[in-house]
This record gives sequence, C-alpha cells and structure tokens, in this order.
Amino acid sequence: MDDDTYHALALARVPGVGPRTWSRLMAAFGGPEAVFRAGRSALRSLGLDATTEAGILAPDWAAARADARWLDGPGARHLLRLARPGYPGQLAEIPDPPPLLFVAGDPATLHHPQVAIVGSRHATAAGRDLAHDLAAGLARAGVATTSGLATGIDAAAHRGALEAGGTTLAVVGTGPDRIYPARHRRLHARTLASGAVLGELPPGCGPLAAHFPRRNRIVSGLSLGVVVVQAGRHSGSLITARLAAEQGREVFAVPGSIHDPLARGCHALLRDGAKLVESVDDILEELPGTVGSAPVNAPSDSTSPAADPDEARILAALGHDPLTLDTLQQRSGLTLDRLSSILLTMELKGLVTAIPGGRYQRRGPEG
Repeated sequence: MDDDTYHALALARVPGVGPRTWSRLMAAFGGPEAVFRAGRSALRSLGLDATTEAGILAPDWAAARADARWLDGPGARHLLRLARPGYPGQLAEIPDPPPLLFVAGDPATLHHPQVAIVGSRHATAAGRDLAHDLAAGLARAGVATTSGLATGIDAAAHRGALEAGGTTLAVVGTGPDRIYPARHRRLHARTLASGAVLGELPPGCGPLAAHFPRRNRIVSGLSLGVVVVQAGRHSGSLITARLAAEQGREVFAVPGSIHDPLARGCHALLRDGAKLVESVDDILEELPGTVGSAPVNAPSDSTSPAADPDEARILAALGHDPLTLDTLQQRSGLTLDRLSSILLTMELKGLVTAIPGGRYQRRGPEG
C-alpha cells in the first residue's frame, strides 16, 4: 500500500473529519500526507475543533495499519477515494460525498444504473413481496437495486434482484468487516457475489444509531431514484427520500390502505410530489436517458388466481386490506370451520398470510 493511501486511512480515523472537514483540509494542504505535516498554527487557522486538531497532530497509526490489513486481506476488497479514478460519479455529485468508500465485491458495479428500494424493517408479507417483485423487474431491465441490507423491505429488494439474476448493492452503516444484522450472513455473501457491499466507515465500526442516517445519503446518492415501500410516519426511509430529493434524484412511493400505519409515510411522500408506483414500469419511465426505457412484463396483481371457488370467494371478500376472521366470515358467508380450513390451505399456497391482531391479508406466492 502506498504512503498516500495509508495517510488517507489515518486521516479518516481522526475524530471530526467528515466530508466537509476533509474537503477543507484538501483545499488547504493538497493531500492527506501534507495535512499531517502541517503545524499547529496552520491547522488552527482553519478553525478546527480542538479534538480534531489533536487527532491530526497525534494520529492513530495503529488503527490505520489495521484498516490497511483489512484491505490486503482475502477476497475482493477495495478503497475508493473521492476525486480519484474508480469513484462513482453519481455519488461524487452530492453535497457531502464520502471521502473514502470501503468496498467488498466488484467496485465496477457501483457505476451501474441503480434504483434504491427502501422501507420498513417491520414490513408485511405483501410489502416484502412487492419490494422483491420491483427489484426483479428492475433487474430484468438492466437496472441494479441498491438498499441497506436491513430486515424487511431492504432484504426483500436485495433478494428480488438476486433471484432475477441482476445486480444488487448493499450500503451498510457499519465497518466493512461486520455483517449486520447477523441473520443476513447468507444474503451478504450472495450480494458480494453479484455486486458489492460498501460503506464509508472503517473496519471495526459497529451498528451505532448515528451511522444509519449518514448511510442513507450514500444509498440515495448512488441511485437515479429512491422507491419507498411501506414506511411509517417516522421511518428512516423518509430520511432517504428527503435526501434523494435534495440531491436531485427521483422519489417514488407505493401507496397502501388508509388504515395501514405502514402506508402513512408513503402517503406523505405522495402528497409532497413523489411519483406513485403501481408497477416497475412506473419507475422505469422516469429514469433519465434510455435507462429502463423498455417496458417490463410483470404481473399486475401480486395474488395468483385461486382455482378453488371457495378460495376465490375468500379473496374477493378479502380485497386488499387486512381483515379479521369475523369480518371475513361475514363477507364470505362461509362457516367458521370451513373458513379456517380454507385459510390454512391458502396460507400454504402463499395466497394469504396471517398478520398480528388475528387478521388476514392477501399476498403473492413465494418465488
């Protein structure tokens, strides 16, 4: 590893050196090594925080050496630097691009046209199905899916792209040596094989709450647009959507039932001018240039037709909103025993799912 890269790793470890301070230091001194050669008076002239100034004067070289060892470790590991070849141009355009990106996987995939799909960690089965199908449709159109590897909508979107043979990128709020959540170890490995896992935090950084809003600006910054699928009023996905709008990206939202708390964030986005999404074509037609210009043939309804007449009656009674067993019995006219038996069969077929509160909701079959 060359000295300049080593000094860049050390500078990124200095407390308080974020994108804006990094930019000021580069403008004043030209490069990371020159920053460390600068004296106290030169640093003080920039009005740096005392902790930041002290960190530059006494760098954590041991941490920088550990970061270098990670980069030299097994597998495809890369460090991309702002204003250097290989750094994604789309991300470089945002107001506060990360000075360094730690990338595991194929860094070339960061240059693919991408759309971010984000949403609730507590998504319903129907929401996960929709995120999966949208990502699969984007993959068939040659568009990569970017998300945050979180549970719920994020994971479903990654899987949809992968199962359609497409590319997916996971922007993480931890160091590149961590897998968070741990249950996504297999999904993490599959993402590495078809795309990349990346972030601005160095090895060893854990999943602190403050890291994820910072992560969100990278998710939106890499993407041509952001699609929000199921988000409550205070969902972190709304932060990603706001950042996307500020960065000049397209913002999309999937509507839901007026009774569903997970639809309220999406409805707020739609009131603010987000593009309503009912199918992947609604996304593709808004992408710039010729990206995604060809329509994608995708199912218009997430529920497969039921062969059994009683199943069809239940689906008609269910509609697209969650219903309690009592309401479903009243609408369908079936006895409680018959209704319960058919619902169990429909769950096994993937036509409906039971959700908290003793309610049922239609869904698409598992793919």
